[in-house]
Amino acid sequence: MTDLGASYGLWLLVFINSAVFILFAFSFFKPQTSRDWRSFGAFSAFIVALFVEMYGFPLTIFFLSGWLQSNWPGIDWFAHDSGHLPEMMFGWKSNPHFGPFHLISFVLIGAGFWLISVAWHHLWSAQRAGQLAVTGPYARIRHPQYVGFVLIMAGFLVQWPTLLTLAMFPVLVWMYARLARSEEADSRARFGKTWDRYAETVPAFVPRLREAATP
Repeated sequence: MTDLGASYGLWLLVFINSAVFILFAFSFFKPQTSRDWRSFGAFSAFIVALFVEMYGFPLTIFFLSGWLQSNWPGIDWFAHDSGHLPEMMFGWKSNPHFGPFHLISFVLIGAGFWLISVAWHHLWSAQRAGQLAVTGPYARIRHPQYVGFVLIMAGFLVQWPTLLTLAMFPVLVWMYARLARSEEADSRARFGKTWDRYAETVPAFVPRLREAATP
């Protein structure tokens, strides 16, 4: 039986890290509707699955250990740092926390949290005024908060990919796309032609190079 040593089985760290990131995201996103809670709950499940493998039990490493050991025999795959699979596979010799994939992940995660935070401020202001949110990130994309969640999850996948989170990622993206379409139907019913003009000029998820005109 494989000895995981002190690198895993750290369930207190699983709980602490999951709680920190979930509460951090909660402070930015501030879910209010049932739709908000579904999107936030899906994100929370992704975070828990990630940290379970990062500190609890390395299911991905355990499942792929034979293949990994055959192709990269000089690596102790059950050491904690080896969970940074991209750095290990591409031969990064130094601390993986300073490797290129880890740094890219920080950029994606930071951008995601920033986008969620800034978007929520503009959405909250628009809702208080009974208007359609069309300023800030909403001037470039119609669903910046969902894009923010996807960026955060993509950042974690670059940093610490696992079989479970890789499987969850496209499902969550699909779920966010469906939630976005549902929100758009509600907005169209409420704001009518104002929404139609806005949707014609502002893309849903990927901003255009030029700034979209505000309706």
